[in-house]
Amino acid sequence: MKISGASTPSIGIAPQSGSAAVADVAAASAPVAAAGAAVLESAVLQPAQKALRSMPDFDAAKVAELRDALAKGELPFDAGRLAGLIQKFHGAGKA
Repeated sequence: MKISGASTPSIGIAPQSGSAAVADVAAASAPVAAAGAAVLESAVLQPAQKALRSMPDFDAAKVAELRDALAKGELPFDAGRLAGLIQKFHGAGKA
């Protein structure tokens, strides 16, 4: 799985009606909030994003190895158990 793109959250402050000063403060603080989020993303997320970009989407050799093992019967597979786990994961039977 490849994750691309980055979203930069911003914090908006809605002014109260009839208050021009509140609107001025909100307008002035928006760039500061965006800059703070960019610094946080830069410091924290960029190393993780770089590591993810350097990884392959999936390990093709491992997939081929597992596919061969399944075909040869070397890897046990219980279709009923898999179906039950899928139903459990997706909440089948919940009221």
